[in-house]
Amino acid sequence: MFSTPPRYVDGLPQPARCLVMGVVNVTPDSFSDGGVWLEPTAAIAHGTALSAAGADLVDVGGESTRPGAQRPSVDVELGRVIPVVSELSARGVVVSIDTMRASVARQAVDAGASAVNDVSGGLADPAMLGTVADLEVPYIVMHWRAHSTTMQDLATYDDVVTDVCRELAERVDAALTAGIAPERIAVDPGLGFAKTGEHNWELLGRLASLLDLGFPVLLGASRKTFLGRLLASDDGQQRPVTARDDATAATSALAAAAGVWCVRVHDVARSLDAVQVASRWARSTR
Repeated sequence: MFSTPPRYVDGLPQPARCLVMGVVNVTPDSFSDGGVWLEPTAAIAHGTALSAAGADLVDVGGESTRPGAQRPSVDVELGRVIPVVSELSARGVVVSIDTMRASVARQAVDAGASAVNDVSGGLADPAMLGTVADLEVPYIVMHWRAHSTTMQDLATYDDVVTDVCRELAERVDAALTAGIAPERIAVDPGLGFAKTGEHNWELLGRLASLLDLGFPVLLGASRKTFLGRLLASDDGQQRPVTARDDATAATSALAAAAGVWCVRVHDVARSLDAVQVASRWARSTR
């Protein structure tokens, strides 16, 4: 747990606790809330509410990355996210853009986004790393192996933690080579992306290995299937997606206590309470 405000990422708030990133999916098909915030007015209202609830930053994305999702065109993605990013930024909300496309990243930053959250770690668009270097904004590098249509076919590892750390380190090296400053880089193990539920639990149980990479770690466990399976009813029915927020908050607390830099969540209030408790607990044990 950070004892003083971390200074790894320029342009983002740095409280002396794990950050909380709120999710705004401007998509028709995201696994948790697809279609709910598709209209710009709804997405802007939701992002504003997340910020008011205490989100340190709000992550706006226009492409679903659930297993099997089809990619939208560039123009469709831009049409979804740019009005939302622009208005939220104008309202004083700190925004990150969730995109795998360099052109979307550039236009979003021009519209006011403060960071780029790339779930492909620069693999989906060869122009991404150079673009982020030019933009001089923070860059979140996620572990990724393929697009949503085929990623679960690649969920094979010798040791998932060792392999993910090695592949993430390779992407960080590529980002550094492209000119992205090290203090602007954070990493994300990509829970659920080319990973089974058991892989996710292994990564959570060995977060220290990810922290040993030397970069701030973002964790996105919110409402994911492995939590739904854990909380399944006696007849085997998974816990519904929107009934997984308490479990998500539990992962947020444990992640914060372990030293994770930021959690990406759909329900900000629960996870903000969780990370604040974890931070205070950690100060009491030092």
